[in-house]
Amino acid sequence: MKAVVIAAIVAVGMAAAGTASASEALAKSSGCMNCHDVATKKIGPAFKDVAAKYKGKADAEAKLVKEISEHKGHPEVKAKDDDLKSLVKWVLSQ
Repeated sequence: MKAVVIAAIVAVGMAAAGTASASEALAKSSGCMNCHDVATKKIGPAFKDVAAKYKGKADAEAKLVKEISEHKGHPEVKAKDDDLKSLVKWVLSQ
């Protein structure tokens, strides 16, 4: 039984890591990483800092998607709407 629980935890961890790396790859291909980094400030804030700023705010995802897609204080992005939503979710999960 213990082995099954451990295997399940490992599988969930690997799936999460795969999603994270896929999201980071999407961020790179969309040009986000030109101005941002996960942990350190570049031209724009670090994604961890953005996540900390919006932590606990129910409207954070919708607000960021709107600001980015309408270019309010943010340059135009290459990501399509669905990809942008996925990227914002990933950033907020940091």
